[in-house]
Amino acid sequence: MLSVLAVDGQTPLQNLFETVTAMFSRPDALAQPESLVEHLQALSVVWAVVFLIVGLLCLLNGYRFYRTATVAIALMIGLFAGYWLGQQIQAPMVVAGCLGLLLGAIAFPLMKFAVAIFGGLSGAFVGANLWAGFASALNRAADTTIPVDAFWVGALVGLMLFGMLAFILFKLSVVLFTSVSGATIAVLGGLALLLSFDPWAETIKSGLTASQLVIPLLVFVPAVIGLILQETWPDNQAAAPAAAAKAA
Repeated sequence: MLSVLAVDGQTPLQNLFETVTAMFSRPDALAQPESLVEHLQALSVVWAVVFLIVGLLCLLNGYRFYRTATVAIALMIGLFAGYWLGQQIQAPMVVAGCLGLLLGAIAFPLMKFAVAIFGGLSGAFVGANLWAGFASALNRAADTTIPVDAFWVGALVGLMLFGMLAFILFKLSVVLFTSVSGATIAVLGGLALLLSFDPWAETIKSGLTASQLVIPLLVFVPAVIGLILQETWPDNQAAAPAAAAKAA
């Protein structure tokens, strides 16, 4: 089992942390297909399956379990950010564990603020990748000179829009960040799984790297579908107290 999880002599956790921190080293990671595909190919098959399952659960049922999802995302951000910071002092696992537990513990009592922060971060992620993807596509198709590296403009717009939305429409903000994070995790896991099969790997790789807009579309289209599904499903968390009050 360990031989399946380990990649290039790395332990399972090292493979996960090294791959994810390298994959998201840029805000416009999805619009960097060559680099992203290289990192996805380094991800072990077992982690790819885990990504796919967890991502689909978050994409389709994120709001129903939004407290758990919010704490889990805070924990994951703390773990991976702590691992990257810990590499600077040669103690990545220790810093990862400490920062992950700290952010997870803080997110629970400050749920509304955590939702607002994650909503803003989701908006920044969407804005950065769409800016870089569309700028590259337009520059190639229409011979324009839109600066691709100015993805921070899209990130700033997304951050402000989604961040303010979190304080106005709480449910929509939760649905947005769970849909975006779930779609990102699920699609990357699915792509990593497909790239692990040698007969398909080159064909899939050439398709993904054909344009910087391909992977952002593969992620954000399912995110919109997940958002619509979660918004149209009944709010069980709100319905339960109402039903209890009526029964009393």
